[in-house]
Amino acid sequence: MARSIKLILLGAPGAGKGTQAEIISEKYGIPAISTGAIIREAIKNGTDMGKSAKQYTDAGALVPDEVVIGIIKDRLSDSDCANGFILDGFPRTVPQAQALENMGVEITDVISIEVPDEKILIRMSGRRVCKKCGATYHTEYKPSPAGEYCVCGEKLTVRSDDDPKVVAQRLATYHETTEPLKAFYAEKGLLKTVEGQEKLEDTTALTAKALEG
Repeated sequence: MARSIKLILLGAPGAGKGTQAEIISEKYGIPAISTGAIIREAIKNGTDMGKSAKQYTDAGALVPDEVVIGIIKDRLSDSDCANGFILDGFPRTVPQAQALENMGVEITDVISIEVPDEKILIRMSGRRVCKKCGATYHTEYKPSPAGEYCVCGEKLTVRSDDDPKVVAQRLATYHETTEPLKAFYAEKGLLKTVEGQEKLEDTTALTAKALEG
């Protein structure tokens, strides 16, 4: 019988966690749970925790840890999580990880996808999008044949969260608040690291090996 995988994916913004979460989800038939998505879902469904979260989001405030963790716990009790799950974007801090543990949520694997900051800056700040047709390009990896324009003729733009200053700030926040989780889970013998590769399929192969090893 296949073991139950209860996985946390760690990695800086732009490291490729979301993509790997989708691939693992499909391979093992377990849900990939994104914090932002389930908070929106809980609010939409009007659950008790969702109503609590809505009070904060309506006021433009951050949803506090206890409410986020309550929403996560509710989600993990759903039947599709019976054989495992993937947490992408949670926990973000050591106190959140401790609270998850105190709630009796068992984690079997923690994988950190490691990509140097300078590579992430190139990856994210080089992205260009077409607001008209939705096409995406990259100045280094996938430049538009039409230079600063999309093949449809529209001028390409940079998404606000891909601005180099914004990316640098997000990376600084990650190193300060989320990276300490690596030491937290290493002490428990759960942490495995994967060096993010240039090619998606190479990172996928290394992540699969870490999960199965």
